[in-house]
Amino acid sequence: MALINPHINFNGNTEEAFNFYKSVFGGEFAKIMRFKDLASTAFPLAENEANKIMHIALPIGKNILMGNDVPKSMGAVNENENRSKIAISAENREEADKLFSGLSAGGNIEMPINDSPWGSYFGMFRDKFGIEWMVDFDPKYNGKV
Repeated sequence: MALINPHINFNGNTEEAFNFYKSVFGGEFAKIMRFKDLASTAFPLAENEANKIMHIALPIGKNILMGNDVPKSMGAVNENENRSKIAISAENREEADKLFSGLSAGGNIEMPINDSPWGSYFGMFRDKFGIEWMVDFDPKYNGKV
C-alpha cells in the first residue's frame, strides 16, 4: 500500500525550516540532497543555488515530511498557492504507474513518470482539480522515503 506524505516548496529557506521542524518533532533526516549533487551539463545550475536543498526528508512516525527549494530559474513559489504537493511513495513501479496514470487523468503532467537522475522512478502533475502530486518509487527504500 502506498504512503502519502506532505511535500513543501520553499523560496530558499528549506534548510532553516527543516531544522526548525526537526527541533520540534525530533529524529534525524532520512535524506538530504543539494542541487550541486545533480549539477551536470544536462541540468545546469546557478552557482548561488548549488547548496540549496533539492530534496530533504524528515521521518515523523510512519510519515515523512519532505521539501525542497525552488531555484530562481523555475520562478518563485507563490506562498499562498503552489507551495505544497502531495507525495506518494509507491511500493513498486507498477503501483507508481497505476497511481500516476489514474490521478493525472484529465490533469496536466509537469514531469512524466520515468527514471530520475537521483535514482528513483518519479513523476509530477497537477490533477484535474488543481491539486499537485508527486509519485515516487525508490527501490533503495521500497516505498518508505
